Amino acid sequence: MVLRKNILITGASSGLGEGMARQFAARGRNLALCARRADRLDELAAELKAAYPGITVVTRCLDVNEHDRVFTVFDEFRAALGSLDRVIVNAGLGKGQPVGRGRFDVNRQTLETNFIAAAAQIEAAAGIFREQREGHLAVMSSFMAIRGLPKNSTAYAASKAGISAFVAGTRAELRRKGIAVTEIRPGYIESEMYDRVGGSPLATRAEAGARALAKAVEAEPKLAYVPSWPWVPLALAVRLAPESLLRRFA
Repeated sequence: MVLRKNILITGASSGLGEGMARQFAARGRNLALCARRADRLDELAAELKAAYPGITVVTRCLDVNEHDRVFTVFDEFRAALGSLDRVIVNAGLGKGQPVGRGRFDVNRQTLETNFIAAAAQIEAAAGIFREQREGHLAVMSSFMAIRGLPKNSTAYAASKAGISAFVAGTRAELRRKGIAVTEIRPGYIESEMYDRVGGSPLATRAEAGARALAKAVEAEPKLAYVPSWPWVPLALAVRLAPESLLRRFA
């Protein structure tokens, strides 16, 4: 396992991003944290530096839909830490409405944030890693990337399927450049975003989920379902399920 000392996490003010920040801080890693909610980031940074005084934590307010600023902020983080060893593309939305119900605005926001903005983050990270000739890019996709889903999940599943394809192409492009590329497909993990869509009896507790995510990221596989149980067998089941059953997973 390669030691990645300086780690950038987007969407770090809450949910999976905050959970991973806590896990990596406990491992002694320096952190570059960004999100829209600067107050939450600053509180988290102060807490982590107090708990782990040997680490450096830098923060920036960032809306990942401001694409030019994504590149600026990533460069600022690199300058502040001296290098970026790992970038975790985590910022995203879980909104969605059934197609044709007059809420294209909601579905567009999800598609733009989870695909276009994620692609911008990947571009920014890959550019830095090319210059450094090393690095690890980890992208949070979703279990729902497996196939198209109905109801409120249509736009979300499509955005994650799109970014999964983008990650696969990026991996093929960078594999001989000394740059590792990982796609993480989380199952249901407790978070603010997941709570807003109703929860599930299959959901993993937030701390256990963050621990599993950090472990999967550190292993640097090409693809990982997190937690592996029950999401690896469920991935096969959903892939093979008849369309009439897909509503249960939406």
